[in-house]
Amino acid sequence: MTSNEWKSKGDFIQVNNNRLFVIDTNNDSNKTQKSMVILHGYPTSSFDYYKIVPEISKHYRVIIHDHLGFGFSDKPKDVDYSLVKQADIALELWRQLDLKNIHLVAHDYGTSVATEIIARYNANELDIKIEKLILTNGSVHIELSQLRTIQKLLKHKFLGKYVAKLTNFPIFRKNMKNIYFDSSKVTDNELKEMWKLIELNGGRKIIHKLTQYINERYTYWDRWIGALKETQIPTKIIWGKNDPIAVPAIAELLAKEIPNNTLYWLENTGHFVMLENPKGWMKLMLK
Repeated sequence: MTSNEWKSKGDFIQVNNNRLFVIDTNNDSNKTQKSMVILHGYPTSSFDYYKIVPEISKHYRVIIHDHLGFGFSDKPKDVDYSLVKQADIALELWRQLDLKNIHLVAHDYGTSVATEIIARYNANELDIKIEKLILTNGSVHIELSQLRTIQKLLKHKFLGKYVAKLTNFPIFRKNMKNIYFDSSKVTDNELKEMWKLIELNGGRKIIHKLTQYINERYTYWDRWIGALKETQIPTKIIWGKNDPIAVPAIAELLAKEIPNNTLYWLENTGHFVMLENPKGWMKLMLK
C-alpha cells in the first residue's frame, strides 16, 4: 500500500487549532464493536499499521491518528511537541469522536503518550473508561533503552536542528533496517513511503523537536512509571524479543511492575512488530 492509498482511508479533524489525520473504521455495520485506539511510534506515523487495520477492524472499531508533527497531520514550527501536549490532543480527539470505552494500544513514542493518559486516568481526571491497555516495544524505562546514535544527536539541545537538516533517506533507511530482526521483511518502497511522510509539510525541519520526547522520559519518569505501577487496568505487554532499542529487559521490568498484566514475546521480531510480524502481533492482540 502507498501512503496516498492510506490517506484515502482517513479524514482530517480539527483539534486544538491543528488538523489531525485520523483513520476511524466506524461504520453502520459495526456500531456494537468495542473501540480500539492506537498511539503510533517515532518517527513514523499511523501508516505503520496499514497491514493490521483491515483485520483488526473486523473485531474492533479502530481509531488511529497521526500525532501532531507526524505523517499527514499538521507540523507547526512554533510548538514544543511535548508528550503531555500529545496526550491532550489525543484525549480531545477521542472526546470529539464521543468515545466512552476504549482498548488503548501504544507502541514506541506512543507508550509515553499512553502513560501520561494513564496517570490522569488513575487520578480520575478523564471522562473515558480504559478497559484494556496493550504496550508494545516502547522505551518507557528510558534508563534501559539502547538509543541509536541518530537519536542522541537529534535530541541534542544545540546540535539537533543541524543534524535534522542533514538527515536523509539513506540514513533513515539504514537505521530502520538495523532495528528489524530480519531486514528483508521491509522493502525499499515501504521505507520510501515512510520517509515521504516524515518529510511531508516541512517535517524534517521539526524532527529535532519531536526527538525531545527522549528527554521528557527522564523528566516525567516518576509520574509515568508510577502510573503503570498503580494502574488497575488489565494490561498486555506484547514485545518483539529482538528489539535492539526497547530491549527485552524493559518488558521484563514492566511485567514485574504493572499489577495486572500478561507478557507475550514475539520471537525473531525487532522494534516495528506490526510491520515485521503483523500476523503474530494480531494473534496476541486478539487473544
